[in-house]
Amino acid sequence: MTANLELDAPPETTRVLIADDHPVYLSGLRMLLELISSVEVVGEARTGKETLSEIYRLRPHLVLMDVNMPGTSGIEVTRTITPRYPEISVIMLSMLEDRDTFLSAVRAGARGYLVKGASTGDIEQAIGTVRRGGVVFGAEVASWALDYLNKPRELSKPFPELTDRERAVLELVADGLGNATIARRLGLSIKTVRNYLSRIFAKLQIADRTEAAVQARRAGLGH
Repeated sequence: MTANLELDAPPETTRVLIADDHPVYLSGLRMLLELISSVEVVGEARTGKETLSEIYRLRPHLVLMDVNMPGTSGIEVTRTITPRYPEISVIMLSMLEDRDTFLSAVRAGARGYLVKGASTGDIEQAIGTVRRGGVVFGAEVASWALDYLNKPRELSKPFPELTDRERAVLELVADGLGNATIARRLGLSIKTVRNYLSRIFAKLQIADRTEAAVQARRAGLGH
């Protein structure tokens, strides 16, 4: 069951690209989609880089995009293609019900967000809704969608592509704190802090900690 906002009647056939790095899930999703007469699966991709390449080559109407893929994440791919190809819609797929990931996906330009395990009917309805110009969110995240729509001020946060936790780590980097101190402040392990920093560097396309601190301070983070 999904919560959706929709507009006009959809086109007859929707050309879909599937992007997921788990072969079993990808194969199962393709089988489900082949049961939907209004959908044509035009390709598959297993990494972020491959997804971008296939989008440029195939120009699908819609991408069913895994959140986490090797290399460039699904959210980063979405952020890249949305301004360049606004006619291509993205429905994000996730294994987890995670508010921060959901908000990052929506801010990146995703038109839908479903938790993996959605039924054929839910997927068909989601594709149809998005192709009609609407947005669709799985029932599991519907309350987050309403929060997002009712609180547009969240868009003014610096670095909206970051999760709240990643932004908190970045703010402490801007304050000049080392990994061990950041870990103690946030109740994390040093390894987890390093993982957060790697994701921050990738999302902001920066090379190192110094550049991260400079950008963070320019955006108003830090004390």
